[in-house]
Amino acid sequence: MYRNRRRQLLGAAAMTVIALGLQNRDAKAQENPNAANPMPPVVVDQGNATPSSKKAVRKKIQSSGGQSTSTVSEQSTSEPSNPLDSPDEAEVVSGVGSKGMAVPLTSTRLSRQTIQSQMPASSDTAQLLTTVPGVSLFTSGGISSLPAINGLNGDRVKVLVNGMVISPACTNQMNPPLSYIDPSQVATADVIAGVTPVGKGGDSLGGTITVESLPPQFADVSEGVRTSGSISAFYRSNGDGIATSAHAEAATRNVSLGYTGSWAKADDYSRGDDGPIVRSTLYQAYNHALTLGMKNGADLFTFQGVYASVPYQGYVNQRMDMVDNDAWLFNTRYMTHFNWGTLDVRAFYHQTKHRMDMLEDKSGAMPMSVDGTDAGYSVKAEIPLTTVDILRIGNEFHRQTLNDWWPPVAGMEPMMGPDTFIDINHGTRQRLGTFAEWEHRWDRAWSTLLGVRNDMVWMDTGDVKGYSSMYAADAAAFNAQGHARTDANFDVTALARYEPSATETYEIGYARKTRSPNLYERYAWSTGAMAADMIGWYGDANGYVGNLDLKPEVGNTVSFTAGWHDRARHTWEIKVTPYYTYVQDYIDANFLKSQSSMGGGMDMGGMGMMDMASTEFVTLQFANHAAQLYGVNVSASLNLWESNVYGQFGLTGIIGYVNGENLDTGDALYHMMPLNAQLTLNHRLGNWSNAVQLNLVNAKDDVNALRHEPTTPGYALVDLRSSYQWQNVRLDFGIENVFDKLYYPPLGGVDWADYAAAGQSGLISPVPGQGRSFNAGVTVSF
Repeated sequence: MYRNRRRQLLGAAAMTVIALGLQNRDAKAQENPNAANPMPPVVVDQGNATPSSKKAVRKKIQSSGGQSTSTVSEQSTSEPSNPLDSPDEAEVVSGVGSKGMAVPLTSTRLSRQTIQSQMPASSDTAQLLTTVPGVSLFTSGGISSLPAINGLNGDRVKVLVNGMVISPACTNQMNPPLSYIDPSQVATADVIAGVTPVGKGGDSLGGTITVESLPPQFADVSEGVRTSGSISAFYRSNGDGIATSAHAEAATRNVSLGYTGSWAKADDYSRGDDGPIVRSTLYQAYNHALTLGMKNGADLFTFQGVYASVPYQGYVNQRMDMVDNDAWLFNTRYMTHFNWGTLDVRAFYHQTKHRMDMLEDKSGAMPMSVDGTDAGYSVKAEIPLTTVDILRIGNEFHRQTLNDWWPPVAGMEPMMGPDTFIDINHGTRQRLGTFAEWEHRWDRAWSTLLGVRNDMVWMDTGDVKGYSSMYAADAAAFNAQGHARTDANFDVTALARYEPSATETYEIGYARKTRSPNLYERYAWSTGAMAADMIGWYGDANGYVGNLDLKPEVGNTVSFTAGWHDRARHTWEIKVTPYYTYVQDYIDANFLKSQSSMGGGMDMGGMGMMDMASTEFVTLQFANHAAQLYGVNVSASLNLWESNVYGQFGLTGIIGYVNGENLDTGDALYHMMPLNAQLTLNHRLGNWSNAVQLNLVNAKDDVNALRHEPTTPGYALVDLRSSYQWQNVRLDFGIENVFDKLYYPPLGGVDWADYAAAGQSGLISPVPGQGRSFNAGVTVSF
């Protein structure tokens, strides 16, 4: 196993060295900053471009590739204004911590152009992040994938949607934060992988994902009342997927009112190689957002109300499905400027009513209900102390409440009746965070950032009970203990950046990050197989039990980033980031008991290795362990060729590798993404843009033995995308998985839906990926 790891690391290092050699050999020949209409950098913006480089790429490029630079966003004067296209960079609201060392070299921004190019392929906002170095996705529902950063997943990744902390209100995390915003509503998505400034972290380990919706647009002085809008429609052949979105806005010079709505629906998709459908992959979702903006000079006030509804969503790797999810979200923001600096204030409230049961693909019935709320605020200030010193300070509060109960099922006593099962009884989780960070520029080449943070976390819940007396022992043992817990968490971040010349940048960072357990990790109480199987967001068909004695996780991360590029940052660029994380009290799991009565076993996805016995579904209990994760992320871009006749050609690529290990047991951590790469050839000729993308994933054979994680074979997928802008109409066309390859995503979990349809006997397979799909879209702006 360790030899395989060394071979993978050496392979990744060799690819990096070869790429660096080629780039340095051809750098002078490739560098041509005075060329007309230069090919922009198609790697997403890493947040460190100089003002001069931004000006050099200011002209808008309509990119159909998987990656683009956020600074390339200005509408050509000959093109119509489209609020759903690419708002000017100046119109995207930039708050505290939007520049300087507060944006590490490991930051990536997805621009509106990049997002729009991916909209024909998916209605899952998390899927937008697949072009970001270090990001991988857990398979979940059709619009509810769970992002992981550098191998750290779930609640270890901080996700902010318009500044809101949205806690999943579900035992399986079926409603993660990104499921509450449709891709059509996203203006920008920022990702920090690894070492994160304290002002953007807190209660997380792996990094931060920040998604902002379309900002309010205002009329010019001469316009009076300005109106604008757009309508989009998309079709995806695999699963007969349909998605629509609309935007309308009316604005004066100081007041703006806008509406954005979307609807998406798909049936079960078909696997590759002209195979059958993959059960429990259907979904339907609605999203409506109303935004009010008021501007007074440079000060801005916004208020947004959102209604998000998911009538149903299948979950192929879970025993349950979502049968209803209604949510209301409200957020407000006030950004103002004083002589001493900038003040950024946000507040939010979120309420979700979530219902689970089994859709037709799965037999049986088991209603489950969750009501959850989130409320909070953040107050941040950025104070330029001198011309070379910046102080950022802030205070945040977040309160989560959760009620989780399971109504009885007639005729299923005593296992599922006659009483209501109380899983979480008025659970609360409150966090108060305070931070301060100091940025200093020592000279032209050296800059540093030092930040400290404290988060106080208070958790509590009430007494519980089961369906019947068969759960009495577990309930009594839980109720006899005190439930209130208080965690005092402290974080530190230190970053140093060195820019010796206009063609190279280096950054080294250290972060100590802390995360307290979530409500289910601490308070899920039943050891019964049926009840425990309802807990868990891993897609492994195993059961989980909480642990009142859990300690907060403490992660210590060291990373180093080296970046080389031409002077203008738009002919070629390469960036390499190795990292290492040691996690004290990592929340993993311990074996509690086997579930021999559940039947079946696990198939290795065509690897031809071992088949698991019928006793291999297990019940586990969350427990603290020591763990380590290490890996490397590589991203690169190259302007290949420019021609007045044939257009512009560019090449981008990313490589990722991560390895995680439980140091107490020697077992691999669950759901570590194997060595993978993405290579995209981009082309633009006038208003016509094209991309050919190759996705390469190595075989996953280093798996978590405790959960009996299935192995998966390696694969290569080819995707095509094309778009054309004609006056106020944009046309999109694409083919996903061109050769209809049968493959199994390494983080897909097990295909419980197919296994259940077969009577829960025989072998259980990894979840197959989606087969070939022809995608088309049209957007009309006015």
